[in-house]
This record gives sequence, C-alpha cells and structure tokens, in this order.
Amino acid sequence: MKTSEIQIRDPFILVHNGKYYLYGSGRRNGSEKCGFDVVTSTDLENWSEPKTIFEQNDNFWADKDYWAPEVHEYEGKFYLFASFKSEKRHRGTQIMVCDTPDGRFEPITEFPVTPENWECLDGTLFIEDDKPYIVFCHEWTQIGDGTICAMQLSDDLKEAVGEPFELLKASELPNVKSLGAESGNYITDGPFFYRCTNGKLVMLWSSFKPVYGYIQTAAVSSDGTLKGKWTHTHPDIYTNDGGHGMIFTDLNGELRLSLHSPNGGFEVAKFLHIKEEDGIISIIDK
Repeated sequence: MKTSEIQIRDPFILVHNGKYYLYGSGRRNGSEKCGFDVVTSTDLENWSEPKTIFEQNDNFWADKDYWAPEVHEYEGKFYLFASFKSEKRHRGTQIMVCDTPDGRFEPITEFPVTPENWECLDGTLFIEDDKPYIVFCHEWTQIGDGTICAMQLSDDLKEAVGEPFELLKASELPNVKSLGAESGNYITDGPFFYRCTNGKLVMLWSSFKPVYGYIQTAAVSSDGTLKGKWTHTHPDIYTNDGGHGMIFTDLNGELRLSLHSPNGGFEVAKFLHIKEEDGIISIIDK
C-alpha cells in the first residue's frame, strides 16, 4: 500500500529497529469490529499489510469511538494510549501494553486512567524529571471551552498519583473558531511535546480557525516545564485543513511532522520535513 491509499486520521509514527510503525484512527484490515491496526515501512511510502494490535471484545468496556492510538516505548515495553467510549461511560484514555510494537496489546487496568467523570481524549505520554505524566484534552463537548490538562501517573502507569492540572484553554489560541450554534465552544485536540535544541518545550495541538479550518498550532512553556505558563508565541505550523500532529526523527536523521489532511473526506497521512531554529518549528516542504 502507498501512503496516499491509506485513509487514516491522527497518524502516529514510532521508529524502532530501522522501521516505521504507523498507527491511527480507522481500521485497515476490513474488520467491522472497532479496533486498531499497524502498518510498517522502511521509506514512509510503501507499507505492509495491516496487522491488528487490539480489537473490540466482550471483556472490554468500550464499544465505539476507538480513536487516536499512540505507542510509546517505556521501561522496556510498548504502551498504547488511545481514546474509547461507551453509552455507559465517559470517553477516556486507556493504556495498554505489549512486549513488541506490533503484537497484541492488553489493557493494564480495567478502565481509563483519565478522570472517570470527565469526557477526555487524545492522551499522550510525557516524562518530566523521570516521572510519567499523561497529557490529555478535557473535551469541549462537556465543558464548552476545551482544555489541555496533565496528570502525574504511577511509575507503572496504572493510576493517577496527583490531581489533573490545566495547561491551557482552547480560547487562548488567537482567532480560534467557535464550533456549533453557540459561541464559546472551542476544541482542543491532539497534544504532543517536542523539546527544542535551545531547551524550550513546545506542545503541538490542533483546533479550528476561520478560513483555514483545522490547523496545527503550538504553545510554548515559559520555563520549559508542564507547569510553566503556556502561551501562543509560536506561529501556527500548518494551516491547510490538517492537524493532530506529532514529530519524529526519520531514518535519515531528519525531523518530520506527521499529521492528517484534509480533515474531512479521504484523510491521508503527511510526513512533512520540518526544521527547528531558536525554538521555532517550521515546515520545509508542503
């Protein structure tokens, strides 16, 4: 399969042992069950047949909205962070584990690690001072003005060891577009972190702006930590109806931005060359 033939949202790349592993929202193996697949490549253009890494079953609580899988290598294993929902429980980020990046992942807890009474999505792993944190979106569908929050986890990632704290509100993005019929509804989507060469901590995230539609933007921490003041001094990175991005270093040692575009219709992954200078991330090719 070619990259242009794979319909996918929220594309996440793991680089491991000379190979690219691509995860994202949307099944590719033809199964009618909710689940996640992975495809692999050595050139970001030609991909293997999809392999199932998790699938809906009678022992799992969620039966819809299997979204935005990310796989992180942590403490010698591979951990999948993804969003799930059912009619009986709020949307939340569940963490799963496997010994390999393309094996069958198993939940490490019965239910999501995000707050039970919150609508949450797009959890990602961030390590600060050797302590693991989950950073996630508190969804606009519940609170109107969506937020991005962080919460410290236990070393085994099985439970929260601190209260969630807010990093930013969607309305803090300049010229953010309101969603729905009522004003005041603003979306936060897809947080991901990148440490710049000058030490700045940049958080990628996505929302909507007039004219541009879905965008890839970024916020910067005032002191390089999660609890710093997050401001939008960083220019928007991608404004062509695409987003939910993450950054990886390719097999040639070059920085890439992975995101999906367009945001509606036949979404495909784009692996854009980027550069980082003085804490500013910008696209080289489009």
